[in-house]
Order: sequence, then structure tokens, then C-alpha cells
Amino acid sequence: MNSVLNLNITTPDLILFSLLLPLGGALIILATGKHRDLRELVTFLTSSFLFVLILNIFHRLETGEIPTLILYELFSGLEISFTIEPLGMIFGLLASGLWIINSLYSIGYMRANNESNQTRFYVCFSLAIFSALGIAFSANLLTFFLFYELLTISTYPLVTHSGSSIAKKGGRIYLGFLLGTSISFLLFGIISIWEITGTLDFINGGILDKNSDPFEIGLLLALFIFGIGKAALMPFHFWLPAAMVAPTPVSALLHAVAVVKAGVFGIIKVIIYIFGIETLQITDASSWLPVVSGFTIIVASIVALNSNNLKRRLAYSTVSQLSYVILAISMLNPFAIIASVFHLVAHAFGKITLFFAAGAIYTSLHKTEISELNGVGRQMPLTMIAFSLGVLCMIGLPISGGFVSKWFFLTGAISNDLWFVLGILLISTILNVAYFVPIIYKAFFLKPITDEIMFDKSNPHHSFDHVQYKFNLETPLPILAALTFTSIGSVLLFFFPDPVIDLVSKIGN
Repeated sequence: MNSVLNLNITTPDLILFSLLLPLGGALIILATGKHRDLRELVTFLTSSFLFVLILNIFHRLETGEIPTLILYELFSGLEISFTIEPLGMIFGLLASGLWIINSLYSIGYMRANNESNQTRFYVCFSLAIFSALGIAFSANLLTFFLFYELLTISTYPLVTHSGSSIAKKGGRIYLGFLLGTSISFLLFGIISIWEITGTLDFINGGILDKNSDPFEIGLLLALFIFGIGKAALMPFHFWLPAAMVAPTPVSALLHAVAVVKAGVFGIIKVIIYIFGIETLQITDASSWLPVVSGFTIIVASIVALNSNNLKRRLAYSTVSQLSYVILAISMLNPFAIIASVFHLVAHAFGKITLFFAAGAIYTSLHKTEISELNGVGRQMPLTMIAFSLGVLCMIGLPISGGFVSKWFFLTGAISNDLWFVLGILLISTILNVAYFVPIIYKAFFLKPITDEIMFDKSNPHHSFDHVQYKFNLETPLPILAALTFTSIGSVLLFFFPDPVIDLVSKIGN
């Protein structure tokens, strides 16, 4: 293990290699596209090697090193550069680690469902991870913006993967909202920051004057909050449910691995390193943010409650859960910062498990509507047990990581006497129970609608031909394995939260 964590490479080179590896992987996947087994092997090895590199960078951060890589200097004071700090490290570890599991899941899902354009899928997925790491390690707003836009563009072909008219419409909504908000609001906010401060660097404590006009600070904050449309704050959330036309592995990428996580990560990073917690406390310029995020939490939960399509319900659940992160950071105290970042991690494991389960149900039973899920827990018990663990994480109950983030959320709200926030948390928890628990009840306690039980290689819909089964499985083995890993991960966050909390505690010193 020590040899793995002590590669004889300088840290700036490690950062460069970690960015180049997904790019190189994408090129090799493209070159080996006609050889299915080789293409999938390259995908899995690339994701695994990348995680090793990210672990090495993390190890060096733990020793006190603060590595920086300047890739290109446009002019004095403005460059495309990368630095490693605790918040970005958490996102980097999360994205690279879940890419391994999602790669495993994708192999099972794409084969079993005979998906077309699989080479393009894996290439774009690699490019999306490259973009996510660029966002995670960005040292300034310019670098963040460039990779933020690249993430939008690289994921567009994934959203429109099927090529159907519905997929193309979803892709137009996806591209329109994300590019529209970033160009109209985010870019304008970045230019304004440059004009006001003369720098775009992410700096501990922020770069804005604490004596600035509160209205000006609040307006700037709004440009960033709504300009980072990937956070799906209402009313700029419609792209997320529209993107559910994509295959399930893409939904997992959007909701857990990269896209929405890049959004809420960006908001946390901007609040801490551009505006500064103390500046926002002094100016009270963020007082409107709990109202907007609280509104999003409640309304999105109500829409989820009234959605019969499983992926649509999960999509609106994500809209709601993302605003937990924003609501937490808006409380501007240490407990709330821990709650915000920890929930980013816990939600990733819980939500990817839920989408993996939805994809498993579609693969094995071709069911997409919640009204069709009667008895699915008897037909696919392992899948629905994993789904149930993901639900615990969303509701915030023991034995899930979601309970830990909720604990710090409650502590942060009580410490500041924020009863409005506590009310939002209580109502949203009830709504989460209302739209998740009936799914579990239907799955385990109602009689199955159909007698079709297992994933069946003889079924013309199923084509997972490179695994020889010695026993019946409820879904292809890679899908089942990925489900198992992520559901266990959500539980481990409950029993072993300290590594994440320790890293969060180092944010901004």
C-alpha cells in the first residue's frame, strides 16, 4: 500500500497526469472501439489508475504539502492553474472513486440492454471525468469556468445518447439551461469579480472587501448562485429531469459522480474562497439564500411525490437534496459547512445506489413506473435491499451517511437559532418519507404484477453473453456488484465518518 501511495513523481506532475489520464483513456477507448472487451478493459483500468493517482495527491496533501500547477499564463495575474486544497480533494476522490464503480455498472448495463454507440458513451464519460477533475482542482475562477463549460459540452452526447426525438429535446433543454445560465450570469459575475478585485484566485477567507456594499455583494452572490446552473436551484432546474431520457449510467454520472456535484461544489467553493464566510456574515448579503434553497427543497419534494416514473421521482429528489447542501452552507457556521460537504458525499453514494437499482429493475423486468413495482422486492431482493439503504441515506436515518450530515445540519441550525431552517428540514424529511417509503412497501409487501422474475440470457432483451452463470441472478453480475459497493459505501459513511469530517475541518484552515 505504501508503494502505491508514494509514487516517485513530483506533485505538480501528479496533478498533470491525473488530468491527462482520462484524456488518454478516451483516445485509447476510441481506438479500440471495435473490440468490445478491450474497450471496456481500458475504461476500467483507466478509472482504477486514476484513483491511484488521486490517492497519491491526497497523501501528499495530508503531509502538509499544498501543490500548485500553472498550466498556461494568459497574462500577469491570470492563468489556467490548479491547486490542491481539502474541498477540491474531497470532490476529486469522490468523482474518481465512483467512476470505477460506475464503469463496472456501465459494462453490465450497456451490454445487457444492447445499447448503441457504446464507444462514444465511454469516450464522453472519460471526458466528463477529465472536466470534473479540472473543476475540483481549479485554482481560480477562470480555470473553474473553462472546465465547467467543458463538462456541459462533454455530457451533452450522453444525454442525447439514444438519438430519439425525446432525447434530442432533452439535450436541447440540458444545453440551453446550463450554457444559458453560465454565460448570462456566471461569466458576468466572474468579470465583475475581476473588475472589483483584480484577481480571480481562490483564497482562504475570500477576496472581497468586508466593508463592501451589502447590496453589491448580494447581487454578485446571486450571479454565482444562479449562474452555476448545475446546482439545479429553482427556477433553473428543468434541465435535470429533462436529462433523465439518458441511459441509467448517465443518470448516475449526472446525479452522483460529476455534474450536479460540480454545481454544489462550485457554490461551496465560491462562498468560502471568493466571498468569504466572514464577509457574508458581516454584510448579511446571503440572507435571501435560505429562502430560495428552502423553497426549492419543498417544491421539488412535492413534485417528486406526484411523479409516477421512478427516474423522474429520483430526479426531483436530487433537485431537493442539492438544495440541502446550499441551505447548509448558507447558515455560515462550522457545523453547517461540515453538513454541506458531508451531504455532498453522502448524497453521492445514496443517489447513485438508487439510480443503479432503477437501472437494474429496467434491465431485468423492463419496468420504469412506480405503479408497476408491486412485488419487485420478492423478485429482486438484493436490488431492493440496496435501494432501501439508499432511501435511508436520502431521508437521513441511521445506518446511513445521510444521518451524519443531517446531525451536523441540525446542530448548525440550532447553534444559530435558525428555526426556519429546522422547519424546512422537518417538512422535507416528512416528504422524503412520503415519496420513498411507499416504493419499498410496494416492492416487499405487495404481490408481483408479473411472474417474470430473473434476468434471463435467453430473453431477447438481454445480451450479457460474456459471463457464464452457474446460478440464476436477478440482474447481471456487474450491475449487482456495483449496487452492492455503493450501498455498502453509504453505510460505511455512518460508521466511519471521521476521514471525511477531518478533511472538511481543514477547509479554509
